[in-house]
Amino acid sequence: MAEKKAFILRINPDMLKEVETWAGEEFRSTNGQIEYLLQQALNARKKNKKRKDPQQ
Repeated sequence: MAEKKAFILRINPDMLKEVETWAGEEFRSTNGQIEYLLQQALNARKKNKKRKDPQQ
């Protein structure tokens, strides 16, 4: 597994509470849930980018 880099995340307390609840429902840590959501967003972005520019 690749080395992970730590960083500080400033987040709205209400949003954090929702992410914590969601993480618990999916048996993930809060950090794991945030990482999962970011990965999903990056995958969707790559997929959309390929549709717009078929030369890539």
